[in-house]
Amino acid sequence: PKRVSLLPAGLPTCSPELGAALCGEAAARSTAATCPPPQLPAAYTPPPQPRATSLSTPSSPASHPIARRRSRSRHRDSAAPPITAALRVQPVSPPPFMPPSSHSPAASHPCHETSRAFSNITQKRLRHRCLQATLDTGLGLLLPGEEDASGMTRRQRTLIQIATFLKRELPVRLARRVIELKQLPEGLDAMPSVIRVREWYEQSFVEIRRSKKPVDAEGEAEFCELLHNIYQRHAPTLVTMARGVHELRQKLRAERGEKYDLSDAAPIHGFLDSFYMSRIGIRILIGQYLELHHETQPEGYVGLINRSTSPAFIAEQAMADATYLCERTHGDAPEVLIEGATGCTFTYIPSHLYYCLFELLKNSLRAVCETHGVDGEMPPIKVVIASGEQNEDVVIKVSDEGGGIPRSHMPRIFSYLFTTATPAFDSGSSIFSSAGDHGTDSPLAGLGYGLPISRTYARYFGGDLNIMSMEGYGTDAFLHLSRLGNRSEPLP
Repeated sequence: PKRVSLLPAGLPTCSPELGAALCGEAAARSTAATCPPPQLPAAYTPPPQPRATSLSTPSSPASHPIARRRSRSRHRDSAAPPITAALRVQPVSPPPFMPPSSHSPAASHPCHETSRAFSNITQKRLRHRCLQATLDTGLGLLLPGEEDASGMTRRQRTLIQIATFLKRELPVRLARRVIELKQLPEGLDAMPSVIRVREWYEQSFVEIRRSKKPVDAEGEAEFCELLHNIYQRHAPTLVTMARGVHELRQKLRAERGEKYDLSDAAPIHGFLDSFYMSRIGIRILIGQYLELHHETQPEGYVGLINRSTSPAFIAEQAMADATYLCERTHGDAPEVLIEGATGCTFTYIPSHLYYCLFELLKNSLRAVCETHGVDGEMPPIKVVIASGEQNEDVVIKVSDEGGGIPRSHMPRIFSYLFTTATPAFDSGSSIFSSAGDHGTDSPLAGLGYGLPISRTYARYFGGDLNIMSMEGYGTDAFLHLSRLGNRSEPLP
């Protein structure tokens, strides 16, 4: 008989620990087993009717008007399937199984209750996870109103509150990624680098599930140390996954020819979009918690969040690092001008903004150098910041005169592993042992992840990244960042 998993619809049967994370403790106790086989007996016999104690002639119940009406009803439905006839009577005890519907007893089956509960919890979490909520939690504004009898400080209570949430939330997110990493298209799940990433997620899942609940200061400190190790373990995930996709591309080209282009594989790119979006969320949750552990923080910061983020200041940092890479690669670099509302500030995560501007400036610097040559006169790159108190977005435009992008390439510029430069893995670069996702030790171009990951960072808190190009002249990139902080994270 067909077996039905206790996991939510669309997910395969997994281990008891994964079931515990996805479906809750009650369902996890029986996840290793399965639900009763959902099948009807070959010959279904309706259960006996309840004894009618109120009839005046118990010896002949068929003579009662109610009984006669029931008899006629059964006669009319004689051609109906057995299960339909069974639904029209009131049995003493429910039948072994009924197809789930809004009116049948099987609708309250543990499988369906678990699925509905999981859906409700997910929707509630989606409504409340936003930048402002993360900021309020770090400030301790979401603590219970009653006084704490344990004598802990407000900061300790805030850390325990966040640790308790992460203890419950992170296994759910990690478990879903593990399941996805086992079902990838085109054989991507069999690539050595992808298997390595999956093992990291499995190990982190098991460690969190087996850790003690952080109910006091000592338990919270141990949990913090555990998350610090997990945070470091997953740091090279982006580059490792990129290497896995590169391994698949090499394998498919060997099988289908050298002209095979992986940038058009929509299922793979759909998975990578959702995977990296989820990874950003996990990194923010853990990183925010770890940063709050520091006794002293820079002025204006609450964990990773800066309530006075300056786009002009972040652009200067990104400009300096991108210029260094360009000079290292080409020997020179064009000038970068920062214009517009350079004095504006808003609440944001500076590391996200830095990554986006760093990638956009790298692209512009390389395009200008390759189009005009380092020996000729190179036009400057302009970073224009637009903002206002009434604006819902802070918009940053990065404009260059680097020759533009051919119109045939525009549909693929946000495609993973599509790059107009020499692919970094093919060049034999050894920089990908770096523990981070980006930095001054990375190549100027060739990974192909700059634009799609930048757009994912922008979209995480309700922003976006758009590219407009004029072939033969240059390209304008428009980075939209929500300044309101009320956009929920778009979890896959």
